[in-house]
Amino acid sequence: MPATARLRPMRARDVHQPHRVATSLELLFDLVTVIAVASAAAGLHHAIAGGHTADGVVRFAMAFFGIWWAWMNYTWFASAYDNDDGLFRLLTLAIMGGALVMASGIELFFKSLDLTMIVTGYVVMRVGMVVLWLRAALGDPARRPTTLTYALGIALVQVYWAGLLLVGPSSFVLLSLLFALGAAFEIAVPALAERNGRTPWHRHHIIERYGLLNIIVLGETLLAGSLALRAVAGEQFQIALVHVALSSLVIVFSMWWLYFSKEEHLRSQDLGRSLTWGYGHVLIFAAGAAVGAGFAVVVDIVSGHAQVLPSIGNYAVAAPVALYLLGLWFVRDRFYFNDMARHVLPAFAALVLLVPLQPFALEGVAGLLVLSVFVRSMLAEREAARSKVHGATG
Repeated sequence: MPATARLRPMRARDVHQPHRVATSLELLFDLVTVIAVASAAAGLHHAIAGGHTADGVVRFAMAFFGIWWAWMNYTWFASAYDNDDGLFRLLTLAIMGGALVMASGIELFFKSLDLTMIVTGYVVMRVGMVVLWLRAALGDPARRPTTLTYALGIALVQVYWAGLLLVGPSSFVLLSLLFALGAAFEIAVPALAERNGRTPWHRHHIIERYGLLNIIVLGETLLAGSLALRAVAGEQFQIALVHVALSSLVIVFSMWWLYFSKEEHLRSQDLGRSLTWGYGHVLIFAAGAAVGAGFAVVVDIVSGHAQVLPSIGNYAVAAPVALYLLGLWFVRDRFYFNDMARHVLPAFAALVLLVPLQPFALEGVAGLLVLSVFVRSMLAEREAARSKVHGATG
């Protein structure tokens, strides 16, 4: 019998395990997650192109929260307790199935207030997590108060979501408010549970997992660039679409460079710092997906398939780019730097928001991002050099 087919106690993983990397199962989980992310980005794209920007942004935020939160909870759990036995794999696959059900309901949610598929898929994912936390409670007695708090908290919040589905709010405003309340309940569970004792997640493993998801999310922008080139090949040649494709490449490469800089993302396992870093990444991930949706809107405008002003398309790109920069500042740079390098990303975020009303807006955003990479790298190296000098003389 294969080792993975046997049930094994779900004991705590070694937080100092060397060379800990993402497993093939985790990578498959990410692949399923990106299907749901792509569905949410497509919904945002069509809402903006159809002239329903505000409504589309709210629905995107709601859909993306469910996708991201389920991914994040599983990722941190697996970092602490993944024993790779048969039941762990089966529960993970069941959670993936829930993610696919969520993805299948996102298009309908953008067209109406129907949350049936999204909530059903989400509850399936979260019930799978309840079972995993109960297994951890059996296998890790020392942290049983923490693991049971997770299991109970997650289960109670699913009762809330099921009740929301049964009530079926008739107005979008009421639905948004009730959704925000449910999201607050979800966010509170880890903060309460971890105060009973820290789960043994692996710092380098978590950093890698977040980086891998960011790469996948940035792929939405690469896809939008390819759509622009496909439009050039399939229709009457338009130089504007070439500019869109090139701008998307420069922007996504710069976003990647800024995220994967030399500075370490999470230098400690302090609870407050970990929660800020882990939760704050929703800004980065959502913004990365929204940039791709924005470029898809621009392609529609240039090719004559959208009836909104070009400035709307430009802001659909610039606004999430600015949010991405602010997200990186929020989770990393404000903690890492002390001098001028600390203010680079917020400054360039503000500049990016000034560009969409100017000629060659996308090229301007791309140019500013390249400049931000250069300026931040230069100031970071200067600050590191000064720290070495001070350390040597101190």
